[in-house]
Amino acid sequence: MNIFQSILYPPPPSFFLNIMSVISLILMMNGGISEVRGKHLTYSKFWNSQAKSSNGGREAMKLPTRVGMLLAYSPALVACLASFFVSGVMAAPRGTLLSAALAIHFFKREMEVLFIHQYSSNMMLDTTLGITFSYLFYTICMIYSQYLSCDMPEPTIGLKYVGIMLFLIGISGNFYHHFLLSQLRGKGDKAYKVPRGGFFDLVVCPHYLFEIIGFFGVSLISQTIYPFCFTFGSMFYLMGRSYATRKWYMSKFEDFPTAVKVFVPYIF
Repeated sequence: MNIFQSILYPPPPSFFLNIMSVISLILMMNGGISEVRGKHLTYSKFWNSQAKSSNGGREAMKLPTRVGMLLAYSPALVACLASFFVSGVMAAPRGTLLSAALAIHFFKREMEVLFIHQYSSNMMLDTTLGITFSYLFYTICMIYSQYLSCDMPEPTIGLKYVGIMLFLIGISGNFYHHFLLSQLRGKGDKAYKVPRGGFFDLVVCPHYLFEIIGFFGVSLISQTIYPFCFTFGSMFYLMGRSYATRKWYMSKFEDFPTAVKVFVPYIF
């Protein structure tokens, strides 16, 4: 028995879910490569990087970022909450833990959008809809994957408690660095500044780093294949986004500290 058989449930009896595990990983890895190449999802500091549509150069439709991000997270949160009323999903403790972790993640995101984040730009409608669908689809796939594992034997190495610990570390670190970002600007101030404090002195986007730690926690809570594919795909995407963000900071701020890495402290 190899290590993967020891820590993972067998592949689910669903051709669709097995194929989507591979496709989701590939799509998100490609998104990370696109970020490195300068083709960004149009939100945050890159919101207007592709403001002109390819159809005649017309102005693309946009939303206030706060509205766009609320829209992006809400359907996934609703799906998490709805899963608590599906008896098969809640038949095993892992199903309850997974749905709870995902619900906490998206509820935290909604609260940050409402009360923590300071927005200075807009968000393209097509990007908003793409993120909304992606979060909803990935969330449903993770919950469905757990549902299909209910009658399977547990992995010989149980990692759900390690997963809970990593999830709590990840979500706490992510919130802390979002809070630090929110303190950079006063009321009405829309100018970008170089973040300081916490892991910002080590990596350019520590909130991304802790988000991935949290998703690895979710994967260990589940121990099914799809969440790991989602997490590795997300890691590659956010590494690409972090690379683009560091490049942007270095182009805008001459005093940006070159010792600050892209994603992994002291290494990359």
